Amino acid sequence: MQQHELRPPRGAKKNRKRVGRGNASGHGTYSGRGIKGQQSRSGYKTRPFFEGGQTPLVRRLPHRRGFRNPFRVEYVPISLADVARVEGDQVTPESLRDAGVIRSVNKPLKILADGDVSTALTVKVHRVSASARAKIEAAGGTVEELTPRKDPEQKRQRGKKKSAAAKAEADNEDSTDEEAESSDKASETEATDSEEPGDGEEPDGK
Repeated sequence: MQQHELRPPRGAKKNRKRVGRGNASGHGTYSGRGIKGQQSRSGYKTRPFFEGGQTPLVRRLPHRRGFRNPFRVEYVPISLADVARVEGDQVTPESLRDAGVIRSVNKPLKILADGDVSTALTVKVHRVSASARAKIEAAGGTVEELTPRKDPEQKRQRGKKKSAAAKAEADNEDSTDEEAESSDKASETEATDSEEPGDGEEPDGK
């Protein structure tokens, strides 16, 4: 095939639809718009998904309520019965992976109190529930969380500091305004005193 023999496929190129060019064309008189009505007028437009006034599909479907917390941390739950499968007394994400309890160490872990512990274990994971911690320590073991917990008291103190700083800033603005007003009054008083004549002077007059 040569370059001059290239042709578009059959049906790819169509003639433009020419309306209002006589009834013989099939698109004359009403130009395919029908008789009267909103859609036959010039300038007719409709917004997307408009269904003629009936309740649109997007409003007929059930809604998802609430919101998704973007700061939520998903922990992989691990029971104490699974911890017993680890060889040795060191329980870490790597040892749990080697024992086949978890597949990856990329996600944070949390140990729950489902099961019992009979040996002293040194547990180093991201989170441990309070009841699981009690069972591990009762068996003579120790618990260390790899990620520190946020102290709620610090959050409250941070909020109090912010409110105190805002209040101090508002007080400073009020005091600045009062000083400005007092300085304006003092300047007005001085101007008035300078305009009044002295004791030995006579006011100018005709």
